[in-house]
Amino acid sequence: MSKKKSDECVKVVVRCRPMNEREIAGGFESVMNIDTNRGHIEVKNLKTASNNEPPKTFTFDAVYDCNSKQTDLYDETFRPLVESVLEGFNGTIFAYGQTGTGKTFTMEGIRNDPELKGVIPNSFEHIFTHISRSKDQQYLVRASYLEIYQEEIRDLLSKDQTRRLELKERPDTGVYVKELSSFVCKSVKEIEHVMTVGNQHRSTGSTNMNEHSSRSHAIFIITIECSETGLDGDNHIRAGKLNLVDLAGSERQAKTGAAGERLKEATKINLSLSALGNVISALVDGKSSHIPYRDSKLTRLLQDSLGGNAKTIMVANIGPANYNYDESLTTLRYANRAKNIKNKPRINEDPKDALLREFQEEIARLRKHLAEKGGGRKQKRKKRRGKVEYDADGREVIDEDFLDDEETEELDEEQFLKRQQEKLEAEKVAIMNDKNMISEEKEKLLGEAKKKEQELMRQEKYINDYQSKIKAMESKLLSGGKNIIDHTNEQQKSLEQHRLEIAERKRIEREMCQQIETQEASALEIGETYSGLQQEVDIKTKKLKKLFGKLQATKSEIQDIQVCGSGGNSVRPVRRRFRCKKSRW
Repeated sequence: MSKKKSDECVKVVVRCRPMNEREIAGGFESVMNIDTNRGHIEVKNLKTASNNEPPKTFTFDAVYDCNSKQTDLYDETFRPLVESVLEGFNGTIFAYGQTGTGKTFTMEGIRNDPELKGVIPNSFEHIFTHISRSKDQQYLVRASYLEIYQEEIRDLLSKDQTRRLELKERPDTGVYVKELSSFVCKSVKEIEHVMTVGNQHRSTGSTNMNEHSSRSHAIFIITIECSETGLDGDNHIRAGKLNLVDLAGSERQAKTGAAGERLKEATKINLSLSALGNVISALVDGKSSHIPYRDSKLTRLLQDSLGGNAKTIMVANIGPANYNYDESLTTLRYANRAKNIKNKPRINEDPKDALLREFQEEIARLRKHLAEKGGGRKQKRKKRRGKVEYDADGREVIDEDFLDDEETEELDEEQFLKRQQEKLEAEKVAIMNDKNMISEEKEKLLGEAKKKEQELMRQEKYINDYQSKIKAMESKLLSGGKNIIDHTNEQQKSLEQHRLEIAERKRIEREMCQQIETQEASALEIGETYSGLQQEVDIKTKKLKKLFGKLQATKSEIQDIQVCGSGGNSVRPVRRRFRCKKSRW
């Protein structure tokens, strides 16, 4: 299997939540105009509406308005990435935005409601359904859960929640969390239980913006290892890792009313998000020789996801109200920069630290050891023909004339022990029924028989222990149609396939619309002919107005960035583009 490696931009989608009760009661207006078909968002500033300031326009891979469904979001945007992880790629999905914009709802949703389940529970079902339908493949699924709270890493699945973990780095695997616990999961129910346990330990709190505000960045990590026989006849393993990231929201103290411990939390959250923004800016700039991944633990953990070897999707969550205009605009600019980051995704083939291979080798070692200790016995026995007869004492009478030649019979260990036990019981009965044997000799023979029985029991316990170990390890390895069954009926499969086809058509249509607009915007006038002078004036006037609108929008953008103090690195490239455009006309 060849390793796929090519540049791929970070995919960015935007989701706008509905107006909440507080915003409706306060009389706030929506400033968002969302075109889901073209992937466009227009943001108008109501404060400067009288100045005829044009709205800010952004284009993303996909946009979702307040009527969007969780299932549509997953099928259209996230399902292809999870499918890639099952093929052996690393993948990351992270939600970014102001506090209270629906990041946790997008990532988790309401788990018990099929229509409101978020990205994470939908990915659980996707993974185990895929495995149940697989053939001639073996899977091992593990889950870990951590949070970054005030720049300290905590294992949400650990019994000791006071313990802080360290970040380490290896040349072959990159950045990892030392001693982070990992649990093997064999079903959706098991992996949901792991997440439920972790969520009980998450740091949350109430602010003026959100009653259940996340006070930490949480990362749920799913490692999927797949083993199958290649064309060369050897066993090959692919290992994909899915990072599901729920970032804490950016905050303004004046709006959240944070004080004391909440203010300290907000400061740390904003610092780490600022570090994430600096990494994105440095990656997009193209001139930075140094990418500041080490400025925060969050950016170090996301190093492979931003400019590394993973496939990455960023979902930017925004609120529609004019009350949050500045925060929503900042989020959209943040997301607009992120879509220019380029990763180099590749399949992780035959990793050295694959736990699946360790399991397979341990099972093979136990089986070999069991065989060496007596498993698979051969026993010679004569095959009897004719009628079985017994003497007066009940013992079987054997006539050599009615026996065929000896043949070898292969017995497994369990059959062999059972046969030996039956033989021993027969010997004991024969001893007890022998009237010609003196009592001392009977006791001696019965004592020897008891020792043999104890030895057989010891061997049986030894074998059962080994077989239990083998079964326990084999139960952790999932194989479609064996220990994980697909219970989806044909009608459900057909509906699922139809839903996926619709999602794919929507994605293709959106991409085509964006390509057509890009081509139209960049089309040159070379070779254009006009039927008359008036037609030429009309066409060029229309184009001039369009370009003037872009000029005004660019000037406004420069002014906003300077006021916000977003840094000179963002302003200079905009000015350069403006000068280049101006020189052509």
